[in-house]
Amino acid sequence: MHTDDRDGAVDGRDDTGPAAAVRAAPTDLDGHDARLLLALAREPRATVLALAEQVGLSRNTVQARLARLDRLGALDTFERRVDPAVLGYPLTAFVTVRVVQRELAAVADALDRVPEVLEVHGISGAEDLLVHLVARDADDLYRIAGHLLAIEGVERTSTSLVMRSLVGFRTAPLLHRLSRGDR
Repeated sequence: MHTDDRDGAVDGRDDTGPAAAVRAAPTDLDGHDARLLLALAREPRATVLALAEQVGLSRNTVQARLARLDRLGALDTFERRVDPAVLGYPLTAFVTVRVVQRELAAVADALDRVPEVLEVHGISGAEDLLVHLVARDADDLYRIAGHLLAIEGVERTSTSLVMRSLVGFRTAPLLHRLSRGDR
């Protein structure tokens, strides 16, 4: 999260890599933080002053809390709000990947270089990685799946095409719970 000093507008940050994986511990956030995050989720481009008015805190307090939330990793990038379909990638798929364990870091690096790969999660179970990716069409998906399978250290993949998204990414229910003091 960065603020524009000219008008106090809040926009997304561009953190990637291991540091971005550090997240706030649940006990680090309180009801004021939750209400601030809810206001920011409703109006991501709101000024610090507008956020302060919405949550009933002073501008300086909101500025300090936003800086703290940013340091804790509680704020994600603005990039998460961009719909890949609008960019020409209407197909979404999840690919499970089994890797040679000693090649895990190299496989992760190779996946990071595939533009259509949105996220990669290390998972438990028979497979090692869950890859969230997008494609232009079925032929493009076939090409990308073949590319993933060709990465050195990948033993096997299994692709599942998303037919329809039923519940989109959300944190508001968790923030509402925290704002009420529930854990």
